[in-house]
Amino acid sequence: MKLKSLIYAIAGCVLSAGMAACDDHKDLIIIEGNLPIKTTTLYMVGDATPNGWSIDAPTPLEVTDDDPLIFAWEGALNPGELKLCLTTGSWDAPFIRPAANGEEIGKDAIDGKPFQMHAGDPDEKWRVIEGGTYRLTFDLRNWTMSSTYISGLPEPAKDPIESDAMFIVGDATPNGWNVDAQTGLTRKSAYIYEYEGPLTIGDFKADLQQGSWDVPFIRPESDGCVIDRNGVASEGFLFCTAPDNKWHVAEAGEYRLTFDLEHWTIAAEYLGEIQVSADPIESETLYMIGDATPGGWSMDDATAFTRDASDKYIFTWQGTLVEGNMKACLQPDGTFSCPFLRPSSAGVEIGPDGVAAPDFVYTTSPDDQWRITKAGEYKLTFDLEHRTIAAQYIGNAQGGGGDERAPIESETLYMIGDATPGGWSMDDATAFTRSESDGYTFTWQGTLAEGNMKACLQPDGTFSCPFLRPSSAGVEIGPDGVAAPDFVYTTSPDDQWHITKAGRYSITFNLKEWTIEAKYLD
Repeated sequence: MKLKSLIYAIAGCVLSAGMAACDDHKDLIIIEGNLPIKTTTLYMVGDATPNGWSIDAPTPLEVTDDDPLIFAWEGALNPGELKLCLTTGSWDAPFIRPAANGEEIGKDAIDGKPFQMHAGDPDEKWRVIEGGTYRLTFDLRNWTMSSTYISGLPEPAKDPIESDAMFIVGDATPNGWNVDAQTGLTRKSAYIYEYEGPLTIGDFKADLQQGSWDVPFIRPESDGCVIDRNGVASEGFLFCTAPDNKWHVAEAGEYRLTFDLEHWTIAAEYLGEIQVSADPIESETLYMIGDATPGGWSMDDATAFTRDASDKYIFTWQGTLVEGNMKACLQPDGTFSCPFLRPSSAGVEIGPDGVAAPDFVYTTSPDDQWRITKAGEYKLTFDLEHRTIAAQYIGNAQGGGGDERAPIESETLYMIGDATPGGWSMDDATAFTRSESDGYTFTWQGTLAEGNMKACLQPDGTFSCPFLRPSSAGVEIGPDGVAAPDFVYTTSPDDQWHITKAGRYSITFNLKEWTIEAKYLD
């Protein structure tokens, strides 16, 4: 979206009916620099601004009386980040940004500093280093911005907050960061709300309604205000959209939190250690995610377990795991803020000898995960009644031990990389064609550039899924074919094939034999 140079070619040719020639021509007129940005609206968005990161209701600037292409704003900015947009409602639109990420806005005046404008990455933003009242001016004719620090932040008005409900949200709370299912508080009187229950180590903030991050939140006056067995470090709170301050629970336990919406204070009382429930976990479904699993960290491709027909609490899955981590959830929510089934301590290993510790917990935090120490075929069994996990290592062979690896089952295969037509974009991953006679053979023919590539069964958009990779880094593909025919299927290390010469190639993967073949066509 950068408008750097506009070239106007004026061909002074007079074309008449039946004529195909011109008598003379004029020189090209080259206009250097940026064209004015013509707009009637301008907004700023970010945790430094009054309306926070709400793209649907960003903070508007006003056009000045002297020049319709100069916009100004005066008001309070919090420490944080900001950028500007011409319209509301879309993160895909072009944004006005500093020339370099992290350019500072503070007490030192800024006068006519150049900015840039573009969509997408890199996501440059200004950084407000000193909270206060500012006057910001953006000159859309000359692509410059100015800033003047006027005074410190005004003391916020603390009128009693009227509300019929109150919630806490965060990884320290029972429901995690799920804004649609926050943990509710009990209304004790018109302005007093109370929560009594477990808090784990982590962060939280409070608000008055479910379902939106774009509303004011109740927050501590300073970020990271500690809550532990001694109570809360500071009792005052703010009610604002920014800055995104949160309380930090430094010690897990049962707590009583009391919010006074009339006097804007919070009290915290430590009641004791968390009482772990041994009740059966009720669910009709179970899924796992992680870089060790077939679907990687994608919630959309979470790997489903099968519920036992005779015991509703038993869920099993059998298939290939690679080296890496995994955890399980009852129902993928897309936010990663739901509670997960986790080992009772971090990094409990699953390998040829089974699982190192059979018990698990069901919690939002800490983010403990099982660690798969050896790739291979496994059978995993979760018992939601007794909160245990069993792991059986089947081996490398289909249906039992042996030296041969099990065939990789997939209906699709894609490659990405700077050598491929779609580059590193998961959305433009290059598809292979599956053989009609052999479901394990996939071929592709086309032009490769010099560079690298790897392959995956299904692009997940996160780059966290397992990939087909060479058995060592930098295995070459060129006019002589591929230097080593075997591949591995793993999340790490990030080994890739290296195309040494641009040209047309035929690439064939055999998912049964775990081999790759490359032919240089021309």
